[in-house]
Amino acid sequence: MSRPVQQLIDLLDLEEIEKNHYRATSPSEGWQRVYGGQVLGQALVAASRTVDLDRHAHSLHGYFMRPGDMTVPILYKVDRIRDGKSFTTRRVVAIQHGRAIFSMAISFQVAEDGLSHQFDMPDAPPPDAVRDERALRAEQAAKYPDLFAGHPNVERPIEFRPIDPLDMVHPEKRPPRQMAWMKSRDRLPDDPRLHQCVLAYLSDWSLLDTATLPHGISYLQSNVQMASLDHAMWFHRPFRADEWLLYVQDSPSASGARGFNRGLIYSQDGTLVASATQEGLMRLYQPTTARN
Repeated sequence: MSRPVQQLIDLLDLEEIEKNHYRATSPSEGWQRVYGGQVLGQALVAASRTVDLDRHAHSLHGYFMRPGDMTVPILYKVDRIRDGKSFTTRRVVAIQHGRAIFSMAISFQVAEDGLSHQFDMPDAPPPDAVRDERALRAEQAAKYPDLFAGHPNVERPIEFRPIDPLDMVHPEKRPPRQMAWMKSRDRLPDDPRLHQCVLAYLSDWSLLDTATLPHGISYLQSNVQMASLDHAMWFHRPFRADEWLLYVQDSPSASGARGFNRGLIYSQDGTLVASATQEGLMRLYQPTTARN
C-alpha cells in the first residue's frame, strides 16, 4: 500500500478518548487550514463507531463554521440522538480551541430492498484517457511559482482526473458543469464504512470550484475568497472508493456571495452510488484585479 493511502487510513482511524469522544490529527502538508473533506470523513468515522455494524450511513448534512487549525488535534463529540428499529441518528460536533468548527447530522439504516431507479451516467472518456490533476497543477506551478506559493503539490491519497480541467491561472468563463474521475491511489481494506468515509473525503475536492466557472475566477486571485459553508451527501448503492468513480458536477445558482453546487457520483459501470450538494462562500472583492 502506498504511503499516502496508508496515511489516509491512519487519518480516519480516530482515537477513542472517552465514550462518544474521539480525537484526530491532521497531516503536516503545509496547508493553511484543514481540508474540509478530512473533517467530513473523520466526523463520519466518529458517528459510525457508535452504530451497530448492520447499519450504514445513507445521508449526512454538515456545516463548516470555522477554519480548522492544522497544528492541533480535533475533538469529535458524538450525540446519540436516536436508535430506532430501522434508522439510527447521530450528531457530531468537531471542536478546536474550545469552539465548534464543524457540526454534522448523520442517518444510518439497516439494509432493505425496495423500488429502484437512477439517472443514467453521462458519456465520459475513460480514466486512462485523462491526466491526473496533480500533474496538471505541477505544470502550472512551474510556470507561475509565485501564484502557487502556499499551495503544496504533495502526493495525495486521492487520484483526481478532471475531464475538462480549469486553467487556474487564466480561467475562462464557461458553463457551470464539470466532470472528473476519482479514487484512492491504492486498494483499501474491505470495510464498507471505510469506503463511505473515504468517499466523503473525496467529495469535497472540487465541488465548490464548479460555481466559479461562469465567472472566470480562481482561488489563486488575490481578490477572491472561497470556503465551504455546508456539505450534504446521500449514499445510494454499494461501491468501492478505490475503484474509479465519475464525479458529475453542476452549479444551478450563485447569489449573495454564495455558490450552490451539486454532484452525482457513478461507478465505472454506470451505477449511481452517491450524490452530494454543497454551498460555499464565493466572495469577490473590489477592485476586480486578477493576479497574472
